[in-house]
Amino acid sequence: MVAVPRLSHGILSLTIKTKEELYKAYLPYIVNGGLFIPTLRSYHLGEEVFMLLELMEEGDKIPVTGKVVWVTPKGAQGGRTPGIGIQLSTDDSTLINKIENYLAGSLSSERKTNAL
Repeated sequence: MVAVPRLSHGILSLTIKTKEELYKAYLPYIVNGGLFIPTLRSYHLGEEVFMLLELMEEGDKIPVTGKVVWVTPKGAQGGRTPGIGIQLSTDDSTLINKIENYLAGSLSSERKTNAL
């Protein structure tokens, strides 16, 4: 059971239907992993969010908690999509494993390795 944090913005919803959408939304370079959530709502860094994630072939919506680690405001330069980047909770390791399994080799080719 996931504890729902006290929220000022309500519950967000994110539906990811394809591997391409998942690749664009997943933020592997954030500690514990993260997700980009398109939204016009205004958030502050460090704010806790609660989201229901509909992930490709998963039957049920997955409850996700996280903290806002960046904000792309409405009207950002370069026509970027407004939204927030959230850092996933350490309790979401199962979700991170599911995401990385869906993306398989897509992520490993971009991760840096240390040369010996």
